[in-house]
Amino acid sequence: MGTTTTTHASTPARAQPALLVAGPIAWARANLFNSVWSSLVTLALAYFLIKYAVSLVDWAFIKSVWTVPTDPATGRLDPTACRQAKADGGACWAVIWDRYRFILFGRYPFDEQWRPAIVIVLFLGLFVVSAMRRFWRKELALIWVATLTAIFVLMWGGVFGMRYVAQDEWGGLPITLILSTFGLACAFPIAVLVALGRRSTDLPAVKLLCVVYIEVIRGVPLISLLFMASVMFPLFMPEGLNPDKLLRAQVAIILFAAVYLAEVIRGGLQALPKGQYEAADALGLSYWRKMGLVILPQALRLVIPPLVNTFIGFFKDTSLVLIIGIFDLLTSGKIAVTEPIWQAFSTEVYIMLGLIYFCFCFSMARYSRGLEREFSKSVRR
Repeated sequence: MGTTTTTHASTPARAQPALLVAGPIAWARANLFNSVWSSLVTLALAYFLIKYAVSLVDWAFIKSVWTVPTDPATGRLDPTACRQAKADGGACWAVIWDRYRFILFGRYPFDEQWRPAIVIVLFLGLFVVSAMRRFWRKELALIWVATLTAIFVLMWGGVFGMRYVAQDEWGGLPITLILSTFGLACAFPIAVLVALGRRSTDLPAVKLLCVVYIEVIRGVPLISLLFMASVMFPLFMPEGLNPDKLLRAQVAIILFAAVYLAEVIRGGLQALPKGQYEAADALGLSYWRKMGLVILPQALRLVIPPLVNTFIGFFKDTSLVLIIGIFDLLTSGKIAVTEPIWQAFSTEVYIMLGLIYFCFCFSMARYSRGLEREFSKSVRR
């Protein structure tokens, strides 16, 4: 008997649209609307975001005032339009256009403010060059020395036909960049030595000194160190030598930052497996070559996130130098709105200051994430 085989044609499954499989719609379904509760929370958040975003756009752009006329009687700006905008629920950005030079440069002489403007550009260029790995050579140290020297020559003046400007007249963004950049650049090598000293087993006196330094400095707030540097530091100087306020604040920031950076670096050293130390010893390397060529590069790679977090924190903490009479960016912004006609529009100034701080901090955070991805690729290879 023959066997009859019946073949049924199978119907191919209908292909789903590409947007439902991969793309923004698929992402939204998987992350925002994957359950009833997730959908409700997403819709509630979207409602509040849209509501307040519309209000913000209305305040910042639609009902805002960007310029105000000059009063012919007094020759000064007339804030009447800004008062009307404030009453209607709008912003007054005219205060930024009128006071931006004081906010950025503080009490620096008006006709000499091209010098701190160049200083800001030099700092930005130095950051960009230092961020490029192709410049990570010994020559980079020379670039730092030359750039910082040019910065202080520009700020002080007194040479090349430039007018001398005392440090009491410095202020604004250059002060913030000087304190944070120079402070962290000097604190980092000190932090490496302190971290190595605290982990030392052959030099107990050095280890004790490092532990005492870390615990004492870490146990007091930065404001107290700034105050002590302003009052007590000159007492330890030879007679006739009286450092200026900026140098005193810089020393306090360096000592304070070095402690926190040292603890971060010590965490990276402890995270390395003992096999790395043993392998470096097996190669017959001296202590400093072992640390410089094998241990520290790996330890620093492990602690990039907390290192950058510390950098960001100290960049913002420079605003505390107000306690010893130094006018940084935030302080210059506060003083800029003490003028009677602009006292009611401080919100706009603080938004500008927040954007400046955010740009610097966000750039550091993005750069650190790029370094992490790059180093993680090299480890996987």
